[in-house]
Amino acid sequence: MKLANKIIVAGAVLSTFTAVSCGGKKQSEVIAPETPVEVVLASSGTNVANGNFEITGQIEGVQSANISTRIMGTITSMRVKAGDLVKQGQVLFTVNATDIKAKTAQTEAMIAQAEAAFKNAQKDYERFTALYKQQSATAKELEQISLQYTSAKANLDAAKQMKNEVNANLAYTTVTAPFSGVISQKNAEAGSIASPGMPILTLEQTGNLQVSAMVPENLIAGISTGQAVEMYVQAVNKKVNGKVIQVNPSSQFTGGQYLVKISLPQAEMKSFYSGMYVNIMVPVNGKTSAADVNKIISVPESSIVYKNQLTGIYTITAENTALLRWVRLGKNQSGQIEVLSGLSEGEKYILSTKGNLYNGVPVTIAK
Repeated sequence: MKLANKIIVAGAVLSTFTAVSCGGKKQSEVIAPETPVEVVLASSGTNVANGNFEITGQIEGVQSANISTRIMGTITSMRVKAGDLVKQGQVLFTVNATDIKAKTAQTEAMIAQAEAAFKNAQKDYERFTALYKQQSATAKELEQISLQYTSAKANLDAAKQMKNEVNANLAYTTVTAPFSGVISQKNAEAGSIASPGMPILTLEQTGNLQVSAMVPENLIAGISTGQAVEMYVQAVNKKVNGKVIQVNPSSQFTGGQYLVKISLPQAEMKSFYSGMYVNIMVPVNGKTSAADVNKIISVPESSIVYKNQLTGIYTITAENTALLRWVRLGKNQSGQIEVLSGLSEGEKYILSTKGNLYNGVPVTIAK
């Protein structure tokens, strides 16, 4: 009996210890409030600085051409590489001409045959003409011989024209530079198949450069031919002045953007290379207000979140929590990305943070 009482007492003590332990464990699992993440906010839009709005352009040659071939064939030799300086008329590459050379031999044989037929018809024509004058041949016979002579002459002319066509195609197998410049791009090597219209090389004129920029429709009214602009070339850390020399009046084939060409100072040409990016500061005039400029919704590239194939940006809710919103992006202009949808004009978004962001995390705005 005493042994049974001891067992009961021990069980009670163990139950009490277990209950206390479980209670303590529940108290340790209480989640402490999250510490707000400090963030810096910004408003979407393109800000006007010192009365100017900024667009991005790229340096290019005033004259450039995509070099291709007019015939299909294997590239037998490539005489240049990217960066080479070439002169007008210099051979750039050659294309296999075996088939064309075979046609050349065929046309020469056709010409020889046509010449023989023509000489024979010519002799008959001259003989029957003399006989007709002597009244030894009828007008019907002379007419028939005249038709044969005319047909033979036409066949000879056709054969010669065919030879000219073959010679022209043969000339296309050797591609030369249409003007002096530098090879800026090479898209094929010897052994590749060249087809008509396929760019093999890109040739750009040297020593004569300009800036090409695409301008959205809400800003194009503020740009006109002859307008002076300031430009900054980040690659060489240099500021230069330029002048608008061309404004394309249509955006039908450029996705709603208008092409603008800007001249570069001749004295600065040696400092620049084709392909360098340029920041262009355009003065805000009466035709383009600050409100028009701010309609361009752009954000720094550093604020964009990439997940798989989606792009998003963190905004802030009324409860001061972070909210990831998916957006559709446009052009990237020197680190500023255009937001086509998903972010309203002037809306606040999180520019930078001092902690990790995720949906629902409390945030505090840095002062």
